[in-house]
Amino acid sequence: MPELRKDPILGRWIIISTERGKRPTDFIIEENQTKGGFCPLCPGNEATTPKEVLSYGRKNPAPDTPGWSLRVVPNKYPALVIEGDLNKEGEGIYDKMNGIGAHEVIIETPDHDASFSHLPAAQMIQVFWAFRDRIIDLEKDSRFLYAMIFKNYGRAAGASLEHSHSQLVALPVLPRMIVSELEGSKSYYGYKDRCIFCDIIRQETRKDIRVVSRNEHFIAIEPYAPRSPFETWVLPINHHCSYVSTTEKMMESLTAIFSEVMLRLDACIPNVPYNFVLHTAPLRSETLNYYHWHFEIMPKLTSIAGFEWGSGFYINPVPPEEAAKFLKEAEI
Repeated sequence: MPELRKDPILGRWIIISTERGKRPTDFIIEENQTKGGFCPLCPGNEATTPKEVLSYGRKNPAPDTPGWSLRVVPNKYPALVIEGDLNKEGEGIYDKMNGIGAHEVIIETPDHDASFSHLPAAQMIQVFWAFRDRIIDLEKDSRFLYAMIFKNYGRAAGASLEHSHSQLVALPVLPRMIVSELEGSKSYYGYKDRCIFCDIIRQETRKDIRVVSRNEHFIAIEPYAPRSPFETWVLPINHHCSYVSTTEKMMESLTAIFSEVMLRLDACIPNVPYNFVLHTAPLRSETLNYYHWHFEIMPKLTSIAGFEWGSGFYINPVPPEEAAKFLKEAEI
């Protein structure tokens, strides 16, 4: 029997379609076709990208030269541009402003053939530090209200370059998804005087049917009402509203659990295309007792078609309880 489940934060309904139930091996994954040829993100090609805004590992102090272990550069074809004023204005009932923002590429490794899920811990932790360092830097610009960190892996998930990278877009407005999360979690806090994310962590830990992994500082779960098969959330166990508050010890734990989750996902569904997104408090926020930062990992295994676009519902053929079981039992 199919089941309707309500997301407790957003109030969004999800259809768990057990009639279409699938095992990991039932999904057909399109093999990534390597293009070969010139790669602007590889060492030695630094002059072909915009000037870097951050780098790690280089002994030579000269920027935009080889020898780096991680590098962050502005996107050569940005969705938003950093120069200029917002110039907000109305046009009748409509509102508009200039497309001001920052769009950056985090080049996660100098190795062109490396995949994020198989990066060594020392390399992966640099990626998570780079996210934090860039958010802190962009927070100084009062035009920006939010910094969105995301990664696209695989052509089906929107990746246009083979070299492992993630992206950051700083926005002059709050994304609708973040506004909905903030409003939903604030409403819950106003009613119960507790953070809904903290309550989710407590309940999932107690029931232990949707927990994928847990360590000293983080937990990985399959959410109760997932949009996609094997959607996984990684959350700090203790309450933290902003990613920039992450300490060195927490970074080590985050790297360990994120690496484990990605390896388990890869073991279940090899070479699966995916997106992951960091959800964190808006820039320059005060401490928010009701909001909890987290990563959402979304494998690209189902398509959005007419029903989904028209209704706002998502249809998921894999119950999260089964997904958690598959991931926990995967050999890595």
